[in-house]
Amino acid sequence: MDITQLYRLYTEHPAVTTDSRDCPEGAIFFALKGDSFDGNRFAAAALEKGCSYAVVDDPAAATDPRCILVDDTLGAFQALAREHRRRFSIPVIGITGTNGKTTTKELVTAVLAEKYRVLSTQGNFNNDVGVPKTLFRLAPEHQVAVVEMGASHPGDIKRLAETAEPTCGIITNVGKAHLLGFGSLEGVVRTKGELYDYLRRREGSRVFINAADARLTAIASGLSLVRYGEEGTPGLSVEGRAAACSPLLSFEWRAAGGSWHRVQTQLIGAYNMLNMLAAACIGLHFGVGEEQVCRALEAYVPSNSRSQLERTDHNTLIVDTYNANPTSMAAAINNFRLVAAPRKMAIIGDMRELGDASAEEHQRVADALAKAGVDCVWLVGPEFGRTNSSFRKFASVEEVEAEIARCRPEGYTILIKGSNGMKLFRLPQLL
Repeated sequence: MDITQLYRLYTEHPAVTTDSRDCPEGAIFFALKGDSFDGNRFAAAALEKGCSYAVVDDPAAATDPRCILVDDTLGAFQALAREHRRRFSIPVIGITGTNGKTTTKELVTAVLAEKYRVLSTQGNFNNDVGVPKTLFRLAPEHQVAVVEMGASHPGDIKRLAETAEPTCGIITNVGKAHLLGFGSLEGVVRTKGELYDYLRRREGSRVFINAADARLTAIASGLSLVRYGEEGTPGLSVEGRAAACSPLLSFEWRAAGGSWHRVQTQLIGAYNMLNMLAAACIGLHFGVGEEQVCRALEAYVPSNSRSQLERTDHNTLIVDTYNANPTSMAAAINNFRLVAAPRKMAIIGDMRELGDASAEEHQRVADALAKAGVDCVWLVGPEFGRTNSSFRKFASVEEVEAEIARCRPEGYTILIKGSNGMKLFRLPQLL
């Protein structure tokens, strides 16, 4: 069955599922495969639960006339999503980057929502399965789409861009992350740059870029660029300057030749100013008014343990536990160094997927913490356990929980950061 025929079935049954436990009546089930499961085994069950069709790629699973046999179910899933996306002649903004892509996605969505009905990636649905699921949510009422794209291996962004077919895009930055999959920082740059490669081939596309990012500007030739950045960089459509970060970020921004606007954000970290400027730049490009931009940026409240400020009865917490890599860790520690607080503590967890660079990068973080003027540092995880430092070391979050129960810290401003797999998100409720 070709994609035209499959899409015709989809228009008659406009719901898809990849989970045999969640089968809306009349949906099309796609038997996707993962490292530890094979959806083909559940095709019959999905049909029994009410699905109209099951798309499979194992001939042995095609035991029912309602089974549609394809060469690759994931490829068919992505192709069907692309076919659906092509029914909508609206701007589609692709967002990727090593750090800040989810925050930027949410900020861009908030700004554009001041004027448009926006479809946006939910949660972390930014991979081979999540991006198609986002596209399937496109409906006639949407006027613009904001699609986040994540990557951990070369070719990931190329595949996602060819599925979502963005009309414009932004790479927030490139840094050291997922080195186990990318092999090197150069591999990260090439993979993130696959978004530029796609847009370079698309007529009328635009790229929003931090003009001071040398790695991005080096790979941006041949693109129509809309530039943003810190005050003083030439050729900017939007420029900004940090005003305060104690610990919530306050900054000023203006459009080229315009008046300055002061924004008091609800985000931790001066590094978030660039994410704010990116959202302002994209909003202005699409005709959102400057006052509307300010309103959206000030109203945005972070979630999912990203740059969140929490005040408990005992401590002030800076919670950034969703993800960690050398670049984001360095930014968080540098920002924490600048935060004015009488007593500081840092609970720092391992960074995952760094491959051969792991030992060096964890030692680099430990050394940075030693120079940051932090009163108390706890390092969590086996990688930090092997570093040469005098800080307290814990093998797991469970050991940290036990120590907090025994002797809870009081009166500190506490930075909590680590890869999501370290489960440091369990700590704020104890502190």
